[in-house]
Parts: sequence; C-alpha cells; structure tokens
Amino acid sequence: MLTSLQSMSPVAQAFVATLFTWGMTALGAAGVFFTQTVNRKLLSGMLGFAAGVMIAASFWSLLAPSIEMARRPGCRH
Repeated sequence: MLTSLQSMSPVAQAFVATLFTWGMTALGAAGVFFTQTVNRKLLSGMLGFAAGVMIAASFWSLLAPSIEMARRPGCRH
C-alpha cells in the first residue's frame, strides 16, 4: 500500500490523506449516535486526552518554531 501511495502524484497523495483523515474523524464521531450515556470517568479521560493533544499541538506548532527562530543570528530579544 505504501509503495502504491508513493507512486501517486503529490496532489493525489494529499487527496487520499484528506479522505483518510475525514473517514477517521467521521468514524470517531459516529459513536455519538450509538450511545445513550457516557461514564463520567470515561468522559473525564477523553477530555483530558483532548486537552493534552491540544497543548502538545500548540507547543510543537507554535512555541518550538518561535523559540528556534529567536535563536537565529540577527534576531533581537
């Protein structure tokens, strides 16, 4: 599968990756339709996991690159 994905054009690769992430998001969200109630501990765990993912994303996408840019010569700090 990986070899066939590598042989595609970059636009086709992006399209396949977009469809994959859309499908996984839809699959995860579809669980809402099959549950009546959610265990409070499970809900707390899921919210904590989501918060951790968002903190990690903000660090690796925003803070780490800006720290690296600040270390470059010619940058005032």
